[in-house]
Amino acid sequence: MKSFLYLLLVIYSSAAFGQDVNTEEVVRRVADNVINTTSFQFVNAKTNEKYSSTKGLASSADIKADSKYNKWAYVNGVLTIGMMQTADVLGDKKYSDYSLHNFAFIFDNLSYFETLHKAKTPKVEYGAVFNISNLDACGAMSAGLFDVDALAHRKDYQAYLERSATYILTKQMRLPDGTLARPQPRFGTLWADDMFMSIPFLARMGKLTGDNKYFDDAIKQVENFNKYLYDPATGLFFHNYYSDDQTNGVGHWGRSNGWIAMAQVELLNNLPANHPKRPELIKLLLRQIVGYARYQDQTGLWHQLLDKPDSYLETSVTAMYTYAVARAVNQGWINEKYIAIAREGWKGLASKVTADGQLQDVCIGTNMDTDIKFYYTRPTELNDTHGLGALLLAGTEMLKAEKKK
Repeated sequence: MKSFLYLLLVIYSSAAFGQDVNTEEVVRRVADNVINTTSFQFVNAKTNEKYSSTKGLASSADIKADSKYNKWAYVNGVLTIGMMQTADVLGDKKYSDYSLHNFAFIFDNLSYFETLHKAKTPKVEYGAVFNISNLDACGAMSAGLFDVDALAHRKDYQAYLERSATYILTKQMRLPDGTLARPQPRFGTLWADDMFMSIPFLARMGKLTGDNKYFDDAIKQVENFNKYLYDPATGLFFHNYYSDDQTNGVGHWGRSNGWIAMAQVELLNNLPANHPKRPELIKLLLRQIVGYARYQDQTGLWHQLLDKPDSYLETSVTAMYTYAVARAVNQGWINEKYIAIAREGWKGLASKVTADGQLQDVCIGTNMDTDIKFYYTRPTELNDTHGLGALLLAGTEMLKAEKKK
């Protein structure tokens, strides 16, 4: 009887707000699937033996984290941000407890892998923790860890965050004008992805410390990446810029545009309300939102190549775009009428969530190439982690929008 009454409540609530989906149920379905499929174990890659801890194990590079969610990977940083937001919006500490458990599982076992790393053992699990050598290794995970440490208050977390911030500010490769860049695939390449691999964490550090150097650098990145990557002919962003010959790449790749949108939102989330650059940053975000709204498919989804309707519909960019619009509306940064974009995006996303909470049609991790076919033919993977954190952020912002209405 209780479950029947709950179903009636769900139907009534959805009808009352003109929704085709029960947003909270979709968010919980995805988040609960992540929790239920995280093993919190290590596995010997050769023998398949599993262990709950590395304590007492013989030293071996074959010992790996068993679950993809227990890996040190930028996608899990985004997932952490999404989980922490889910806990906050739903008022359910199950989701924040999960993220606290995840980082404790990693850090409580780091000494085992640090010994292997110091012995110069190749391909050691969590090697990127000890040797920060690129933004993928530190930026997004640091933003997630930052949110977790607001509850955990661990000195080893804080020490890592300080080390990560120092790396981004002083060691990461940059162009002469200070724009973050990479040495590959060609020396001095700008990747749109790197806006998210740096700005959300820098903005959090700025808010925590009150030191403007973090905000100044984050704002510089937004301005410079807009200068190098924005394409006024389409209203979209190129995936990359090659500084060696001063040309852009071939594709307006969806997820790279999504990283830009989310990074700008995360900066505004943390920037002081009276910061003199805030109006300019909101204007840049709105320019992007208006630009990508022109390419939204009638399903609510966006394409792998945003301006190529013959490329497949892809869910990670849809989640990122939906979050950016919904957050901007909820915060009053842009006109409330733009919520229609996010509403359609969320409907499309929800249709791609399976009954057991897995997200379909997520493009796998993607490099870059000079051939547009490279983007057309990137495979999708069921429940690839690239889409999960953004989906939780999108869903929770849509839930706030529905409640506000």
